[in-house]
Amino acid sequence: MTYFLGIDAGGSNCRARLIDAAGATIGEGRSGTANARIGIDALYDTLKDTADQAVAQAGLAPPQRAQVRAGMGIAGITRPGVREALGELDFGFSSVAYATDAQIANLGAHGGEDGAILIIGTGSAAQLRVHGEDFTIGGYGFPISDEGSGAALGLSAMRHALRALDGRTRRTPLSAAVTERFNHDTAQAIAWMDQATPRDYGTFAPLVMDYAEADDAIARSIVEDAAAHIERFIETIFERGATRCTLVGGLAPRMKPWLRSRTVERLSDPLGDSLDGALRLAGYRGPA
Repeated sequence: MTYFLGIDAGGSNCRARLIDAAGATIGEGRSGTANARIGIDALYDTLKDTADQAVAQAGLAPPQRAQVRAGMGIAGITRPGVREALGELDFGFSSVAYATDAQIANLGAHGGEDGAILIIGTGSAAQLRVHGEDFTIGGYGFPISDEGSGAALGLSAMRHALRALDGRTRRTPLSAAVTERFNHDTAQAIAWMDQATPRDYGTFAPLVMDYAEADDAIARSIVEDAAAHIERFIETIFERGATRCTLVGGLAPRMKPWLRSRTVERLSDPLGDSLDGALRLAGYRGPA
């Protein structure tokens, strides 16, 4: 019997799902950070630990492990030399196919067929498959890219808050809530910004959304600007030939109500998740 293992290795955690030929889940695993930035040795340890958990839960013996076909979607796999280094690793499986975490998410969302996802989380990027060819739009890194993302919302909120402290723009409940984190002190805010990561800026996104929904004028303008970027993303996705588009990512549910109804009508619900996509990458095509 052939078994299929899907792994989604991202910046926050690594998840695995092991299924039999009939599609039944027989094992799962979960570990910590598993993007390529942690180094090949650490990445291998995390991937193997997550896979081993799923194999152990399924109760597979060593000969059965050799019948496992694996698909792994890994954040940062496009970094120079990563794919070559992964090709040298041995997991004891019959085969291992690699892709980016965005590619497996896209495969899962559209059942392995053509389509696109627009990821709206801390960052933003689109992953497309058109006529079987994979490519991306955006995702060049914060602050150059990531339009409409949580990090972008947070940066806009910080800019407004600092201008409000200076008196260059009027204060609003949003600006007060942001500067409160720094005791309303510009020097403290600047010191924080010197070290802040996109994830740090993204922590302000829920606050921006809350105040926008409460009709804070500046918060509304920030979110409306983000929605305009997201709508342009979606338009470009269809202009580039995608037949389906799905919104994914932690910020997507809160941003969707800010999009025009005609835009929302063009969107499709996901058919599956990223682990379904990883299983597709491994070669699973459904029950025999």
